[in-house]
Amino acid sequence: MKDHIWKRVLEVGLYIAETKATVRDAARVFGVSKSTIHKDVTDRLPRINEKLSEQVKQVLEFNKAERHLRGGEATRRKYAERHRNTAAPAARERGT
Repeated sequence: MKDHIWKRVLEVGLYIAETKATVRDAARVFGVSKSTIHKDVTDRLPRINEKLSEQVKQVLEFNKAERHLRGGEATRRKYAERHRNTAAPAARERGT
């Protein structure tokens, strides 16, 4: 494993363990794809640091268990925003 990959794997693992971040959030922070982060923490990290890998695995399992809640909240916000954007111009046209 190349040095820069080895270093990124550890940094990503520490970041996820400390912040409880999702794979998507970590990908955004480190400027790599979700697939890269997933491979880093599920394939490479166990070979480098088993203890950190277990901590990250617990965070990922927790995030996976509650992702349906976050998805529902994101959908609710999306439609609320869409409703605000369509309702506001109509209200301006009516003068209310």
